[in-house]
Amino acid sequence: MAFLNLHKGKLKENFDYLKDIFEEENISWGVVSKLFCGNRTYLNELISLGVREIHDSRISNLAKVKEIEPSVQTVYIKPASKRNIPKMVKYADVSLNSELTTIKWISEEAVNQNKKHKIIIMVETGDLREGVMGDHLIDFYAKIFDLPNIEIVGLGTNLNCLNGVMPSADKLIQLSLYKQIIELKFNKKIPWVSAGTSVTIPLLLHKQLPKGVNHFRVGETLYFGVDLFEEKVIEGMNGDVFELFAEIIEMQEKPMLPSGSLAANPQGEVIEIDESLYGKSSYRAILDIGLLDVDPKYLIAEDGELEILGASSDMIILNLGLNPKNYKVGDTVKFGLKYMGALSIMNSSYVDKKISS
Repeated sequence: MAFLNLHKGKLKENFDYLKDIFEEENISWGVVSKLFCGNRTYLNELISLGVREIHDSRISNLAKVKEIEPSVQTVYIKPASKRNIPKMVKYADVSLNSELTTIKWISEEAVNQNKKHKIIIMVETGDLREGVMGDHLIDFYAKIFDLPNIEIVGLGTNLNCLNGVMPSADKLIQLSLYKQIIELKFNKKIPWVSAGTSVTIPLLLHKQLPKGVNHFRVGETLYFGVDLFEEKVIEGMNGDVFELFAEIIEMQEKPMLPSGSLAANPQGEVIEIDESLYGKSSYRAILDIGLLDVDPKYLIAEDGELEILGASSDMIILNLGLNPKNYKVGDTVKFGLKYMGALSIMNSSYVDKKISS
């Protein structure tokens, strides 16, 4: 049976690496846990590292964090829907917001629950996902800073999440300037400029991060050690915290081309025939995992000679060529994972989740 393995020692090494660089620059940070999809075993591992702030886009996942360790500060990182606000206020200490109406609802619910709810106002800086337009930010703040049971703790932004716009010193300086303007105009302190996600870490490593940025929200670089500017593993970090193991459930020598009249497959694809492959055969392996669990484009075979030919809902097909390594039925094939691949597998109840040292 296919299973996902988390190397807790490598996760700790990545955590310690980030902890050291943030402490050196006096930057606060929280860990984005949405990759774990609420898996309690993995959340326990995360909290055991000493994480004191956890961010997630699912309220149910934050509820599990509070069950495991109530003292961890929880942060809800997408705009809340109206019907979810009572649960969000109950389980999230902080939320990222950019809608005036929503913040008013949060204020009303925080009063009902007799809680103080903290808010990071998200500001649009070019990627065109969530965020208040900069020209409207002062008026926006004026309408919410004195709402009951609401505390504004930061200005934040997201980059590279929709259109691929990368962070730059200029964009982050602008966000810091907004903070200074608001503080002077309203005589209020805003503790955080939360402009840092994994994609911003290379600016920090290359000493290009504006001094005003003092809060990060980190997921991908923690779990994959990746520099998202150069798409490579950062020296001193691990890119293989997660590994997928899939079992070979059939192995046959077969023709390299299908035979018969061709139509679209269940994924809507029509196979193109390479006439140079007529009459040729190779060993093909079927794995016990499929599109229901992960898109093969997010898998990285440890054996670079393997070729992923395609997938159906429950099976992935490999081309082994002449099978020089003598794979056989019952063997497992190991894959590294890209972020979206790990996210899909974590969300699949059909793939076991394990931990190793």
